[in-house]
Amino acid sequence: MFQAIREAQKSIYLEMYVFLPDTISTYDFFGALKAKALAGVKVVVIADAAGSPKIAPQIKELRSAGVEFIFFSHWLRRTHKKILIVDEKVGFLGGVNIKQSYAGWQDLQIKISGRLVKMLLKSFAHTYALCHGKDRRILEYRQKSFLGRVNFWFLEHSPIRGVYGLRRYYQDKINQAIKSIVMVTPYFTPPRWLIAVLDDAVRRGVEVKVIVPEHTDIPFISRINYFYFAKLASLGIKFYLVNKMNHAKVFVIDDTEALIGSQNIDFLSFRLNTEIGLFSRDKELLFDLSKIINSWLKGSMIYQQQNFRPNFFDYLFAGFFKLFRPLL
Repeated sequence: MFQAIREAQKSIYLEMYVFLPDTISTYDFFGALKAKALAGVKVVVIADAAGSPKIAPQIKELRSAGVEFIFFSHWLRRTHKKILIVDEKVGFLGGVNIKQSYAGWQDLQIKISGRLVKMLLKSFAHTYALCHGKDRRILEYRQKSFLGRVNFWFLEHSPIRGVYGLRRYYQDKINQAIKSIVMVTPYFTPPRWLIAVLDDAVRRGVEVKVIVPEHTDIPFISRINYFYFAKLASLGIKFYLVNKMNHAKVFVIDDTEALIGSQNIDFLSFRLNTEIGLFSRDKELLFDLSKIINSWLKGSMIYQQQNFRPNFFDYLFAGFFKLFRPLL
């Protein structure tokens, strides 16, 4: 992503949940974007207001260099997408935010080119319009259609626009699964309907694996993760705990179709956030993805109930869960 920005000739469009200017010792994205704007490249940055509040003091510096910087701020709604589009020829999407402390995490981002980039630009244009962007050329992409056969498809999820693609996709694919389901997610707080379809899949004999970090970056969320591990392990779902923070978001069905995107397995992603994913049956992609997943599984440990000791918070959360479960 950094290299693509440095090689940009005409335009850079960045939409990030977390974008902070603290990457000097790794890759200076902030400086690279500023330099490109000063060199005459059109640079548009959309950062989520909740995910990127610490960049506020540097916004004036970016705008003075010519960057069009916009905060996405819609109360409880967030843009959770992590996309980069350079020269309208190459694009990136997945789970990768821009923050120095995230550099050591396991994560996954996919690079695309060709006609797919125009489709990704259409998604960016919708967010740009929600942020009251004024560039007509970008806004026009909302109306464009991209027909023809491709090996990859985008899955959009934008509750603020009334587009709920995630639930339908997960529900349909899990119901169609024959032998295996693999999920990779850092935060595992599945809504009630997802628990139900996963339970049905296990009862049909489908093997369900969930790859999660043993400890997340947020201790509070880690406890909630373990609460759900306990509930769903009893249904026959296997949880593989990796010893590094894994921030990737992957969903694989029967080793024949995969979704790589920005979505977590939680209430926010399925109900409130704007998300995007790329799903495909491309054999080369599935082969590469299988190698990555196996590398994460190597050295992981399977969750065992006896290794988890509930504390006061867990019992408190259990009561909260029972009270609000109908809403989830």
